Amino acid sequence: MNAEIIAVGSELLLGQIANTNAQFISRNLAEIGVNVFYHTTVGDNPERLEKAIKHAQTRVDTIIFSGGLGPTKDDLTKETIAKVLGLNLIEDELALVRIRDYFKKVNRAMTDNNRKQAHVLEGSTVFPNDNGMAPGMSVTVDQITYLLLPGPPKEMKPMFDSYVRPFLLNQLHEQTVITSKILHFFGIGEAQLETELEDLIDKQTNPTIAPLASDGEVVIRLTAKAETVENAQALMVETEKEIFARVGDYFYGYDDTSLFHELVKLLKDRSITVASAESLTGGFFGESLTNEKGASTVFSGGMITYSNEAKMNLLGVEESTLIQHGAVSEETAREMAQKVRERYQSNIGISFTGVAGPAEQEGKPVGTVFIGLADAHLTEVHALTLAGSRHSIRLRSVKYGAYYLLKKLLG
Repeated sequence: MNAEIIAVGSELLLGQIANTNAQFISRNLAEIGVNVFYHTTVGDNPERLEKAIKHAQTRVDTIIFSGGLGPTKDDLTKETIAKVLGLNLIEDELALVRIRDYFKKVNRAMTDNNRKQAHVLEGSTVFPNDNGMAPGMSVTVDQITYLLLPGPPKEMKPMFDSYVRPFLLNQLHEQTVITSKILHFFGIGEAQLETELEDLIDKQTNPTIAPLASDGEVVIRLTAKAETVENAQALMVETEKEIFARVGDYFYGYDDTSLFHELVKLLKDRSITVASAESLTGGFFGESLTNEKGASTVFSGGMITYSNEAKMNLLGVEESTLIQHGAVSEETAREMAQKVRERYQSNIGISFTGVAGPAEQEGKPVGTVFIGLADAHLTEVHALTLAGSRHSIRLRSVKYGAYYLLKKLLG
């Protein structure tokens, strides 16, 4: 199958909402082997939608629509497709029963226009809407398959998972199991990671390898198809070994995880406590850590020592260190980590100092960051040169702090 996704709704063109439906549908189609060649967005205009449909008919064999199935006058997806295909709209009895039951449940009167939501294309396969009113549907005309799905993601996504995905797999005549795994990497850019894995990505067939950058991190989605879950997982293990052989030093976790989730888990497993002294990050590290369940057992506390006076009076950083080297320096980061560890009697102290912007400080450019880590035996300082907005520099700084602390614990 070669597909085009047509999202219908003027609110998408106006930027009032993001087209997350197309992203979701594309990702799921890729997993089952359906090629998505085009994304199209059309406003609530029947003439322009008709043109989009006729253009799509010339280049793909599967057209998937999201949106425009509601009860209002501007919801014209079904009507326009019916006109283009020369089909009638008929009332689906089960959908109508569901709509009536909904209004009874919420004790509201059902208006006449809501009955419109039970209309479906004649001869179509109907997909029940378990989370709303308008059903989805699929019809094939002249060897082109048309799938119509509701616009609200809370309705479309479960409908796709429960009904559309099995329907498409049946259309493909494949009795396969689809299994995915997410690999998380930090400290390597998307471009560098793709360069390291370029030949693997170029020759990918099964499993597929999909890199994606997000908030200073990179994830790889591995997806395998096989007759059984065990066989699919075995395929991914071999590919995973090849990936780890090249970029394994940057790997930190699987699937639904984060740097701070992995950090808290490891600190708890080893009964290690940490305390933080933050300057440029303004408490962002402590907040990120305490967002994780169970952080109270491993986070002793933290200090936000933004000014030099706070660094001296609260932490005990030597005035001579600040005068000689400045607040943004390896030496200050070192003392901050050591002092906060002593203040909270924690196993490890971590510190952050640097320049987040918008202007340079102490002659040091925006993006200069020092992260200190101190335990009972050793203090180390990591120097970074980061780019981006003030928020991005702060966010990446605390993530680097978590990453360095993870690596330290793992030896």
